Amino acid sequence: MAKATTIVNARVFDGTTLQEWTSVRFEGGLITNCSVEPANRDGDDVIDAAGGTLLPGLIDTHVHIVPGAMAQSLTFGVTTVLDMFSKPDLIAVNKEQASSHANVADLRSSGIGATASGGHPSLIYAPFPTLDSPDEAEKFVAERLVEGADYLKVFSGVGGLWPSLNSQTIKALVSAAHKRGLLVVAHVSSTNGVEEVVSAGIDVLAHIPVDADLDSGLIERIAASGIAVTPTLATVENTLGEAGGAAVAADPRLAAALGDEWVLRLNSVPPVISGRTLPPYSRAVENVRRLAEAGVLLLAGTDAPNPGTVFGASLHRELELLVQCGLDPAQALTAATSEPARVFGLNDRGRVEAGRRADLVLLSGDPLLDITATRSIERIWRGGTPCDRSAFVASPAEKEQLAAFDTQIAKAVAAVRERRTKFASKGGSRT
Repeated sequence: MAKATTIVNARVFDGTTLQEWTSVRFEGGLITNCSVEPANRDGDDVIDAAGGTLLPGLIDTHVHIVPGAMAQSLTFGVTTVLDMFSKPDLIAVNKEQASSHANVADLRSSGIGATASGGHPSLIYAPFPTLDSPDEAEKFVAERLVEGADYLKVFSGVGGLWPSLNSQTIKALVSAAHKRGLLVVAHVSSTNGVEEVVSAGIDVLAHIPVDADLDSGLIERIAASGIAVTPTLATVENTLGEAGGAAVAADPRLAAALGDEWVLRLNSVPPVISGRTLPPYSRAVENVRRLAEAGVLLLAGTDAPNPGTVFGASLHRELELLVQCGLDPAQALTAATSEPARVFGLNDRGRVEAGRRADLVLLSGDPLLDITATRSIERIWRGGTPCDRSAFVASPAEKEQLAAFDTQIAKAVAAVRERRTKFASKGGSRT
């Protein structure tokens, strides 16, 4: 059995606030003591934090996994990832690996999301089960539970480019999921989609719309309903033409653990859409800022591996972007630790507290003064087991991941271009 470990001389952010503690001890995968004085016992491995900051392991609340994603995520202190659409066989393999090995992040997933026949994201993942009417909702949700889904993902309309579920079907899905104790996460790409899913009673809203300013009354309804929002700004900025991927690659604190292949990809992101006027990224910033000011709970998620994003590293970019939208650093850290754990019912993690999992990240800097200090990672533990941050680059897992990533991105880019070409040829709006 591994020896107990005690961290001393640390600044401890417990997932909600900076504590007075300077020492945290863990053993058998769990935190056993948090104290002002050194908590080590005879025989412990003692780690001197030298004034660095100890955080709970980070949680990325929105990814779509590919092979190798879980190992790369852990390399950057992301100890838990929440997948928002993947096929059951891939999920099963990765959950088994996460349960038997500590060298990858832990995983929860929606499995197959609920969308209409031919609806988004059919061109990327098809074939998979779909539905088209409210009377199919009970069966669809039951089948996802059999496959091991941890929550339900539903897709609202996507600007007329794809077939979409009608409002009645979305409401039936939410009702069926809630009856079975499942949280419902809704994908939206427009302000109209936000209104539709908020009216249906969903729990988490995924993506910040940029087609228009969010209506003030709608923001108030989101806040009053307690709906959490995952803006996925790390993907939105790249989609709208900003060089977010290059910004990740340019930070030596991230690039060192990314390796040359990923730095190259992040610096050469192909445009998903060409010949089209895009909304300004500033609209996304403003919509998120207004949500934050209204008291809406924001969660940190990247939507990796969309173009310009990468598992693990892009969550640090997401934290920076949330702060740019008006969150203070403590709120941004909470959005990636204790609040995702609370919202998604992961009651054993997300906090530095006795009895919780020893999912921990030790930084050399102070992210409460500068949120980018989350990138100055000294050590990572998942369930009390230290992570080897150098193990992923040039490993078989990375090679498999790069191949899967390139295949998926090529399909996504081709799908978007094909749909937009067909839509435009029929005289549809391109806004």
